[in-house]
Amino acid sequence: MTNTIPPSSPPAASATGRSFNELPLPPGIQATLQQLGYLNMTPIQAASLPLALAGHDLIAQAKTGSGKTAAFALALLTRLNPRRFAVQALVLCPTRELAEQVTQEIRRLARFEDNIKILALCGGTTMRPQMTSLEHGAHIVVGTPGRIIDHLDRESLKLDALNTLVFDEADCMLDMGFYDDITFVAKRCPAERQTLLFSATYPEGIARLARQFLRNPQEVKLLEQHEGSKIRQRFYEVKHEERLHAVGILLKHYRPVSTLAFCNTKQQCRDLLEVLHAEGFHALTLNGDLEQRERDQVLIQFANRSCSVLVATDVAARGLDIAQLEAVINVDVTPDPEIHIHRIGRTGRADEDGWALSLCSTADKRRVASIAQMMCSEPEWHGLNALQNGDDAPLVPPMVTLQILGGRKEKIRPGDVLGALTGEAGFTREQVGKITVTEQSAYVAVARDIAVEAVRKLSAGKVKGKTVKVRALED
Repeated sequence: MTNTIPPSSPPAASATGRSFNELPLPPGIQATLQQLGYLNMTPIQAASLPLALAGHDLIAQAKTGSGKTAAFALALLTRLNPRRFAVQALVLCPTRELAEQVTQEIRRLARFEDNIKILALCGGTTMRPQMTSLEHGAHIVVGTPGRIIDHLDRESLKLDALNTLVFDEADCMLDMGFYDDITFVAKRCPAERQTLLFSATYPEGIARLARQFLRNPQEVKLLEQHEGSKIRQRFYEVKHEERLHAVGILLKHYRPVSTLAFCNTKQQCRDLLEVLHAEGFHALTLNGDLEQRERDQVLIQFANRSCSVLVATDVAARGLDIAQLEAVINVDVTPDPEIHIHRIGRTGRADEDGWALSLCSTADKRRVASIAQMMCSEPEWHGLNALQNGDDAPLVPPMVTLQILGGRKEKIRPGDVLGALTGEAGFTREQVGKITVTEQSAYVAVARDIAVEAVRKLSAGKVKGKTVKVRALED
């Protein structure tokens, strides 16, 4: 059975008007939803939650930012027995960043009960602390396939008590080559369980996965459509060999503070990065060759608005939810219209406007026609020639990210970093941007005009009573 939801305003909005009060949720969860300001369901929540709460296996198609995490989190929390210290729910995610976002969201929703333990198990960190945490007991585990398999092999993770298995961003896991890993994990789960599969697109691999591991699943498909007033979409016809240089022309004309540039291949990403650096742009790339620490730093700099352009493939960019993204540039037109819609939906979030700019060769016209058909709109074609006289002033990010060597291990918190900058160093709160603290380091965005002075003053002063090493991260 398939429930198809018609196009609506952005799914993150309360478009349905249906209240969470309509759902058969325990009073504690209802109270938590009220406290968090979750009043009305998003379209994907309204369509999937009644089915999931009724115990059905589920295939739900919805993009990042549509509220799907709460949809499966509420279902698994409802089935949870907090008094039983055993892993009762497992959420598989493609990337560490997504796993950490999901973990935080489930923790927020689990506030109704004091002793629900939620654990993130991802690569990029040492095994020992994770094994120790598992020894103390956990109710819900969120993790990446490779690290989950590591724990299953070592028998530090036991799934005998599991009642809910969730595949989050399942299509991305398949794109990343995790099919065998997913099947390995699923086969280690009890046969009598509920399985919830969430995916932005529906390639053949998803159907194969569903046939193998879901029992009579209900299907919910959210037909993604963006408000025309929020995302202004334009197509530019260029020769194939001119498209990398054309990216710079678009950036100089539109001058977005943050741009996500999509390429279809890793090699195209590398080539574009080289061209952008040669033209003086502050650009970084995300690809599968980066170590986790490098990937974290790239994402932090982009989210901090200290990098103008992030160049990525669809696989590398999945699970990212960056606020205030002014533009998406499709350097290559994707052959899949659903992926195109997913790409451009990353801009124009909340009350912001956004540009979706696509570079197309003559050979891409058929792909553009498929996109237009799915979006029920006529493509708006423009010429690059009109943009040749764009502003030649360098496009400089407003912030610089500083790395402080010392993080959670040294018990450094965001407040300590803010205090060091606004206290002894003498800067104002307005000159300090986003602060992110990881296990080993703290990262803080500061206004570009105070970056050199901020490094000097932090290095000469103290953070949490200790002298620290500080450096500016610049591409």
